[in-house]
Amino acid sequence: MKMLAWLGRKVGGALVVLWLVATAIFIGVRLIPGDPAEAIMGGPGSQASAEALAAARSEYGLDLPPLTQYVMFLAKLIRLDFGTSYALKDPVLQVIAEVLPPTITLALISLAAAWLLSLIFAMLAMRATRVGQWVGNAVEIIAAAVPHFWLGAVLIMLFSSMLGWFPAVDNGTGAGLVLPVLTLALPLAGFLTQLMRDSLSTALGSQFALAARTRGESRLTVFWRHGLRHAALPALGLTGWAFSSLLSGAVVVEAIFARPGLGRSLLSAVLSRDIPMVTGIALFSALVYIVVMALTEALERLINPAGAES
Repeated sequence: MKMLAWLGRKVGGALVVLWLVATAIFIGVRLIPGDPAEAIMGGPGSQASAEALAAARSEYGLDLPPLTQYVMFLAKLIRLDFGTSYALKDPVLQVIAEVLPPTITLALISLAAAWLLSLIFAMLAMRATRVGQWVGNAVEIIAAAVPHFWLGAVLIMLFSSMLGWFPAVDNGTGAGLVLPVLTLALPLAGFLTQLMRDSLSTALGSQFALAARTRGESRLTVFWRHGLRHAALPALGLTGWAFSSLLSGAVVVEAIFARPGLGRSLLSAVLSRDIPMVTGIALFSALVYIVVMALTEALERLINPAGAES
């Protein structure tokens, strides 16, 4: 019964969030300067006649009162009808299905890389001197605060232009994935390391860790068997947020490295006032966030049932 109640709360909360996101999108895209009918006809450069623009507004209901448009908009979403892309002339769900795999791949690899880097940094911090810990803390803060566009440009200049190790743009190979992954993973790794390092310090100084040391367990064993589990829980709770931040960061990273994906498609849709594409991608991103957050909470309950019940 507790699981059913938890699931019911999650589904109800998800529906409310999706409705709020849909409402924000409906309002936001209509505040963007320009005429949506021009986007339907191919953009301002299409030189569509006034009659053609009027026909497009009538066909897509853009000449109706805003409240009527809003009700029709929600009714279509309930039927999972996201419409057809103005620019691509293809169904929105079909376009999302085509551009989603590269973005999901980039986000998952970046998340794994961020976790790996944060574990390495946390282990180094455990063995570092006071000066080393101060330097490491400064590096973590800088890494967490670095904007993706600046970091991507620096990585391209260093590893592509100067050293020639990796391509500056995505070429469909593993080498072309390295710089985009580092651009997304390094800021997140800095944030996770800060969180894990503080929790790890508390865990290793706790009574259960001291008791394990008195039983003869080594410092490294205590770190892996006791400290890491408790230190990772706060960071694990932010994994859903981290994955969603990687999806939003993909908008910048995919544009910098000319990589096809959901983020680049969203940027193009916003610039061209492709309302169906903006709506579909934004709602799908919100749904991914909700699902990942629910899975993360379920994993927390599995690892620490007592903490989840409290």
